[in-house]
Amino acid sequence: MNMYELPKFNPPKSRFFAGLRRLKIPRVFWFIALIIFISSFFGFLAGAISGSFFFSEVKNYLAKINIEIPESQIIERVIEKEYQPQTTQEQKIIQAVKNVSPAVVSIIVTKDIPIIEQYYADPFEGFDFQIPEYRQKGTEKKEIGGGTGFIVSPEGMLLTNCHVVSNEEADYTVLTNDGKKYPAKILALDPLRDLAIMKIEPEQAELFPTVKLGDSDKLQIGQAVITIGNALGEFRNTVSVGVISGLGRTVTASDGRIVETVEDVIQTDAAINRGNSGGPLLNLKGEVIGVNFAMAQLAENIGFAIPINKAKKDIEQVKAGGKIVYPYLGVYYCLVNEQIQEEYGLSVDYGAWVGRDRYCREYEISVISDSAAEKAGLEEGDIILEFDGQKITFENSLAKIIQEYDPGDKVVLKILRNNKEKNIPVILGERSG
Repeated sequence: MNMYELPKFNPPKSRFFAGLRRLKIPRVFWFIALIIFISSFFGFLAGAISGSFFFSEVKNYLAKINIEIPESQIIERVIEKEYQPQTTQEQKIIQAVKNVSPAVVSIIVTKDIPIIEQYYADPFEGFDFQIPEYRQKGTEKKEIGGGTGFIVSPEGMLLTNCHVVSNEEADYTVLTNDGKKYPAKILALDPLRDLAIMKIEPEQAELFPTVKLGDSDKLQIGQAVITIGNALGEFRNTVSVGVISGLGRTVTASDGRIVETVEDVIQTDAAINRGNSGGPLLNLKGEVIGVNFAMAQLAENIGFAIPINKAKKDIEQVKAGGKIVYPYLGVYYCLVNEQIQEEYGLSVDYGAWVGRDRYCREYEISVISDSAAEKAGLEEGDIILEFDGQKITFENSLAKIIQEYDPGDKVVLKILRNNKEKNIPVILGERSG
């Protein structure tokens, strides 16, 4: 046999091997198969020996530092960690909704409505002529509106929109996710942020499930979000999913009765329908990062929510003092930009022009009597350039900046008067909602 010739392979005499011989399989095949088998066998044996050695070394090391763990527990934990599946976005959504839904409530608005009865009178006796007249015959309670809210304290304090509960003559009932009904009262209103704090009033002391509040200052465009609400006032705890489409928006909204402008809000494409107002906007952790309050009627999938960090301040104030208070300056003004500068011949293209309405027309009142602005000496025609070092622009308005402060805070206003800059110290006043 020369050095390149493979040895002959003579399989045992049997029907199986006889069949193989008839197939005329080359001898090289049997040689390769034998090599693979031997390699696999010794590889398995080496793995078992090294694994046992590694396990023994780990166990001995743990024993030296006085930690004893049974072999079964070590193996179970390693296997559990190795084969644990990753949480998908779908699973996160399902879990978030499951955790938060018990704390989301429907708010039913009812009011005593007069019952009007129609009858016919005969003003001319003897003539067959009657005219319809109307009179009130008592009252009946009717549902006139609805919205959504979510519970923020075990005692039943809940957060919703101001426009949901703005009717002072109405009664409010809270319907929980498990179908229970409770009367509720308004504790405080915050019209500037369209927020309201309410309190559920059970007949007996009762603890309620609550939501977890997140941090709206850390939001990013494109981040996945979830909404839960009483859609159309009929479909309780309706869930929709989307992303954050924009941040720092300024929105002017109306419910047919109230027109309000809210600054620095979240835009989302998650569906916000009628009745969703006051419901939570959640991140995938199940934390509330916003309060849904408006939708764009002439567009699809454009909704807005108030950042939850703005609501946290209201909640803390109501818990501490039973009311919501704002820092108050006391001026009427319009914001200046390049267009306003050119139109009115101003020397600056930014700031808050005192004594003008939102369209920069002259206002009847410039500075509110006995306000912080009057006490500080602000005058009609002044342009407030900076508020405590922050430049006032359309994107960073005076109303937006002042919300960062509290009543009684001392600030410095940089103003422009007669084309000369001047710094004026001001102690902010207080205004309640």
